[in-house]
Amino acid sequence: MPTKTAVLTTKAPAPLPVLSQAVVHNGMIYCSGSIGMYPKTNQLVSGSVAERTHQALRNLSAVLEAGGSSLKNVVKTNVFISTMDDFAEMNKVYQSYFKDEPKPLPLDTDVEIECIAYLYEPSTELPLSMVESSNWINKNRNDVKAKL
Repeated sequence: MPTKTAVLTTKAPAPLPVLSQAVVHNGMIYCSGSIGMYPKTNQLVSGSVAERTHQALRNLSAVLEAGGSSLKNVVKTNVFISTMDDFAEMNKVYQSYFKDEPKPLPLDTDVEIECIAYLYEPSTELPLSMVESSNWINKNRNDVKAKL
């Protein structure tokens, strides 16, 4: 059975007790969210969104390196920003860390939207094992298709 290995480094802010900075599994590293916090003091960086973005990316880089990877190996990021007024300033810093030319969107469109959604009703009890999952999927397949 493949193993999952938690990543922990003092070069990034310590995670909450029930969390990991990252998990390595099957040749991939899955990083938790990284914010603009100083690792030694656990204090947020004061000043601009640019300064906090720099620190968040330095923290992310430290976690990746502790797990055996680097920013050059990143295949996907999600950036959460509290106000779009700060987007240009944040994005300028972000682009300085990820310099490779991104691939164009399909058909040269200027917008693409992705999402993740659930297939069950929130009140539905989730299956606990692969066998139960298969049974649940088979039992609910028509209901799910009807909702699509």
